[in-house]
Amino acid sequence: MDKLSPALLLDALIRIPSVSSMTNRPLIEFVEDALRERAWNIRELAYHDASGVEKINLLATPSWQKADDFAVDLAFVCHTDTVPYSAEWNEAIHSQVAGGVLHGCGACDVKGFLACLLAALLTADEPHVASTVALVLTAEEEVGCVGLRHLLKAGLLRPRHVVVGEPTSLRPARAGKGYGLAEIRVFGREAHSAHPAEGISAIYRAAKLIGKIEQYALSLQEAAVREETSIFDPPYTTFNVGTIEGGTAKNIIPGECKFLLEWRPLPGDPIGEIPDIVLRMVHDLRMHDPGFRYELIVLREQPGFETAAHSPLVRRWMEISGRDPIGVPFGTEAPLMSTVADDTIVLGPGDMRTAHSPRECVPLAELELCVEYLTALIENPLEPAR
Repeated sequence: MDKLSPALLLDALIRIPSVSSMTNRPLIEFVEDALRERAWNIRELAYHDASGVEKINLLATPSWQKADDFAVDLAFVCHTDTVPYSAEWNEAIHSQVAGGVLHGCGACDVKGFLACLLAALLTADEPHVASTVALVLTAEEEVGCVGLRHLLKAGLLRPRHVVVGEPTSLRPARAGKGYGLAEIRVFGREAHSAHPAEGISAIYRAAKLIGKIEQYALSLQEAAVREETSIFDPPYTTFNVGTIEGGTAKNIIPGECKFLLEWRPLPGDPIGEIPDIVLRMVHDLRMHDPGFRYELIVLREQPGFETAAHSPLVRRWMEISGRDPIGVPFGTEAPLMSTVADDTIVLGPGDMRTAHSPRECVPLAELELCVEYLTALIENPLEPAR
């Protein structure tokens, strides 16, 4: 069968907007049309998001495999949504190539991997495929892996080995950090700003708590420098205060301030540890401010994942690509997939440092290599995981 161009496929995928807030049906139908040309078995699992927008998860297998049997040797998982893009980014959905690099929204996160998957899977034929395979496309990964949660709840997917698509410069990521998000509200007492003794500033209180969070984050960073080399970069739990708001007017002492605290823990760290650490920080603050009041609401907690360095999938990709394994500091669908698979890795063309911005891009050479590596993975049987 003629080779498909991953760059041309990626250009077509980028031209289909698929921001998480939108339906992903147009992109799913593009993939389905390509799969039907090769007589693949296709199954849609649709649901509606909190706003009533239709979302589609897709399960597909080659024509020579049994339809609706997703207990496969090897599953390729790829999300279909992107983050929102700026109206000023005129080329967001019209890819541009410069200096051997293709630019566009989703170029590396993660339509580049999807283009490579299609190029590899749709040119494969039965005599050369060593394992049973499945293509798994999900919705709403960027807003909490919502689509995959729906899919796993259906109980259809039972793979032995899983490759999750994300930009890793084609290095196999055998571990990934977890993800936590909480809204923290700090309370004070309103008063006219001309009489500060009558009030208590919630913003000042929040600033003190944020300062303690920053100090704790820096202590983890300093401790990591003294430890052995880690597969993670950075090799410690990271924190971010992404948004903050409070107060009602310039001349009113604010009675409330809230901020979003995000953290990315190393695999194996206790999931509920950070809220407890924040509570201890508040206890310290109450030594000087007994009336300090706050409320912490956990919005999202997802553990990390770690696949053994000697696992069949890690070793095979290293043999194929000659690239050493890494850990990824960003969230992926791998932790969820690792609950149903023997071993899971994350990989794909491009670098996440360019994603979620007008700088998003993927090297054309990596697209071609990714197709080559994926084809080799498909054509060589994997030994059972131990």
